[in-house]
Amino acid sequence: MSAADFLFAPEVQKLLMVAYAAPDQQFSCSELAQRSKLDAADAARTLEHLVGSGILKRQKPKAEEAEMVSVDRAFIFHDELRSIALKSFAAAEPVRSMLRTKFRDSVLRAFVLGEDKDGTVELLVVHGQLTPDEAAMTAACQKLSKNIHRHLKMHVISHARFNSLTPRDPLASKLAAPCALEIIALGDTKAQLPVERVSLLQSAKKKLATLSRPSA
Repeated sequence: MSAADFLFAPEVQKLLMVAYAAPDQQFSCSELAQRSKLDAADAARTLEHLVGSGILKRQKPKAEEAEMVSVDRAFIFHDELRSIALKSFAAAEPVRSMLRTKFRDSVLRAFVLGEDKDGTVELLVVHGQLTPDEAAMTAACQKLSKNIHRHLKMHVISHARFNSLTPRDPLASKLAAPCALEIIALGDTKAQLPVERVSLLQSAKKKLATLSRPSA
């Protein structure tokens, strides 16, 4: 179940997933039906609803061409709706599902950092003891990208690297942005925290501190 189910019918979510992935592109009803995997009648009915609500707008067709529609950026709630889509059915939920299914033993945390004007979604994945297989991660992202009609840009870093991020690091600034969203938190998967490596000096200090404690 999508977190946006109480706002949008499944048919609306499927059409908006396609439309918001390419907000400057024009679509015919048949193209939207094909990309969203809706039958023609459901697509046509949903399209009329979205146009009537002002979320999509009709484009004046050229001679003998099918009527086209596109996202109406002037719609009063455009930014809010696109943000909801990004944080639920159009990106966050499919990415979360993919990571928790295929990489549950390696992914400790994951974040949606935002999207650019072309609809590319930027992600940050933090791994634990195990590092995700690069080829498997690439293949999974490519498959998901095709399913949600968006390009994915993914950063995969270690837990130690994540903890050492400074405010000057570009990733840290993106994590601090209002649009950033944590989609997998510690404990959501089976991934284990890395074993802390204690230096010889630290080990000696700990041993000395133990030996210097008065016995009961």
